[in-house]
Amino acid sequence: MSAWEAVIGLEVHVQLSTASKAFSSSSTAFGAEPNQHTDPTVLGQPGALPVFNRAALAAALRLGVAAGCRIRDRSKFARKHYFYPDLPKGYQISQHEEPLCEGGAIEFYLDDRPHQVALTRIHLEEDAGKSMHHGAHSLVDLNRAGIPLCEVVSEPVLRSAEEAGEYMRALQKLVRYLGISDGDMEKGQLRCDANVSIRPRGEGTLGTRTELKNINSFRFVQRAIEHEIARQIRLVEGGGSVTQETRLWDPDASTSRPMRSKEEAEDYRYFTDPDLPELSVSEAEIEAVRASLPELPMARSQRYVDSLGLSVEDARVLTAEPDLSDFFDACVTAYGDSAGARAIANWIQSELLRELNRDSRALSECAMTPAHLASLVKLIDDGTISGKIAKQVFADVYRSGTAPEVIVEREGLTQISDSGAIEAIARTVVEDNPEQAAAYRGGKTKLMGFFVGQVMKATKGQANPKLVNQVLAQLLS
Repeated sequence: MSAWEAVIGLEVHVQLSTASKAFSSSSTAFGAEPNQHTDPTVLGQPGALPVFNRAALAAALRLGVAAGCRIRDRSKFARKHYFYPDLPKGYQISQHEEPLCEGGAIEFYLDDRPHQVALTRIHLEEDAGKSMHHGAHSLVDLNRAGIPLCEVVSEPVLRSAEEAGEYMRALQKLVRYLGISDGDMEKGQLRCDANVSIRPRGEGTLGTRTELKNINSFRFVQRAIEHEIARQIRLVEGGGSVTQETRLWDPDASTSRPMRSKEEAEDYRYFTDPDLPELSVSEAEIEAVRASLPELPMARSQRYVDSLGLSVEDARVLTAEPDLSDFFDACVTAYGDSAGARAIANWIQSELLRELNRDSRALSECAMTPAHLASLVKLIDDGTISGKIAKQVFADVYRSGTAPEVIVEREGLTQISDSGAIEAIARTVVEDNPEQAAAYRGGKTKLMGFFVGQVMKATKGQANPKLVNQVLAQLLS
């Protein structure tokens, strides 16, 4: 890659969380038997007319405003023609010359630095159905046909597969925070087409691009782009040339194959849909959307880094899902001081998420509340319990939902901070291990860990570790 530069633009289709389809009343529920969610409009029956679902507009506006796009006060729907075996009317309703949103950017951290990818546009359209091929036979399921989508089109400014993957993750995070889509790639709610080209490093002219179609996981997006960059470099360096085409990614074989020659806009024979009026959006509607937006994931991440002193990686983990971020914020509020933020972040990542993943349990199903976790961290910070005992208490709270202070009182787990009591136990430990004591005094200072462990074992983990270290240092000096 030292001699070459990749140029990547992504077209991401986001399924909007509406109850009914974009232009008809059929359900959008996932998992129904094939062809159960259809109607005359979806089936393209003569005389059936589309009626736009304004809930899809509300969702698209939230995304456009959140991404800092320019919102058109008037936009149009167009018919995009070519043969769709899984869209019976023979065209897709989309937006072409006058999309709802233009410009804007998706923000995220890249290499621990704030980064943004400029957008060309965000427009509304409907989905096609699904074709399934079995040998010489093909079947069509039209449950997806007509489902409302936002197509998010980036500028060709991405330069690596890693950057493309982070962009996709940031977009998924954003639509989940906005509540407009679950963004579940396994259910086809977030799908990516990647346009990839190469050019000599330092060159300004764009190379011939290929389109990788319908990639449905972050890992596959990165692998497909890496493969395509390498394929194009091999092709050009071998004396060949890149053909403009659409290619399908095969994740099992980790390769792509030609699907068809790449169409240009004129190939689709776009024209304004005569059955649908213009979309009209007032400035008051846009301001109402802006006022209703939650704290967005990038802003929240930056707050965690700048105000709470968390690392970028900690912020990335804690903002992965809106409910996890809300849980963390509630913990910090319950603690009453931002000084507890780092410890709370550590407990969430090291203990809580591990337990939830092990049990395949959602955070909403967890018996531990933010107040519980904040209380547990306070018990450690004020010296009531040790870190080791805290893990035992955490496990009990996670299982039972009992408050940490109640468990500590009931089980008699209060930390021993009486220096006299600790000294008596430590002295016994030193006397019982004369060889190790002599070795320590002879310079093997790493044996301090052995002595601390013995004292903690003797006190069942309840001795104050800091005090134990101080007392042992005096006894062994």
